Amino acid sequence: MTEELVCISCKKKITNMAGTVRFMCPGCLKYKIIRCKNCREKAVKYKCPSCNFVGPN
Repeated sequence: MTEELVCISCKKKITNMAGTVRFMCPGCLKYKIIRCKNCREKAVKYKCPSCNFVGPN
């Protein structure tokens, strides 16, 4: 069974959606940040639940 991917900013399901990105939190390198294309293009803020890092800067 595959993991259901959800955008950290808008909480929409983004599994198999084009333009998404996954990366480790730049603050703690422990939490995987997942963002949809729409939130990335609009530079919608996100907050790491592990270390409270807020991006994009």
